[in-house]
Amino acid sequence: DAEPKDRSRFLFLILAFMAAMLGTVLSDNLIAMFVFWEATSLLSFLLIGFEAQKLQARKAALQSLIITGGGGLALFGGLLLIGMAAGSFSYSEVVATADTWLSSPWTTPAIVLILVGAFTKSAQFPFHFWLPQAMAAPTPASAYLHSATMVKLGVYLLARWESTFREVPWYGPTLVVIGSLTMLIAAVGAIRATGYKAVLAQSTVASLGILVMLIGLDGPVSAVAVVGFILAHAFYKAALFFCAGTAKEQR
Repeated sequence: DAEPKDRSRFLFLILAFMAAMLGTVLSDNLIAMFVFWEATSLLSFLLIGFEAQKLQARKAALQSLIITGGGGLALFGGLLLIGMAAGSFSYSEVVATADTWLSSPWTTPAIVLILVGAFTKSAQFPFHFWLPQAMAAPTPASAYLHSATMVKLGVYLLARWESTFREVPWYGPTLVVIGSLTMLIAAVGAIRATGYKAVLAQSTVASLGILVMLIGLDGPVSAVAVVGFILAHAFYKAALFFCAGTAKEQR
């Protein structure tokens, strides 16, 4: 039974987060995409720490901001290197001229920095530990941010660049290895978890690992699997988080 001002603040943060998500996905300019990307991290921090009177919520919010914000800085460095190598910060132009700048000496460090940014956002090993802690957020925020949307941004980024980076021999195998490790570690964590939301959080990390692994595989079947699993996971995991919130209220 939240106060009206708390409900209004929560709705404002959720709607602002939706706008930042749309901006990240729809931006053609790499710098604009980064600005919206970091906005999702900041708004996630505010939503995780929404109940600021709780010490656990404050700690989880700060941890998520440090990890995703630090990963965002790495992403920014990677985007700057690619933009300078390609001579443009338009994503369309960067993709169209990929053959000319992929041989640049800046390509490898740029890809590494982009991978770090994506792995932190999508809770991939070794940055996987922040997501289960982020479940201190109110249940609607967990259902929306941390199962269906924000954590998929890293997956989206990897999938968006896959057609460009597929010529880099180590890009795909790296995604397969990191995704598989994340999936296995989260599966063990889910077995050991006791709380309802804790189990769902670990299964979310495992699902993200599966998606990253699928992006690293070649062929149209894996591409279809990525899209299908993203949609399916958004629907069933958000519903399960609401069930967790209902069960908590009943207790």
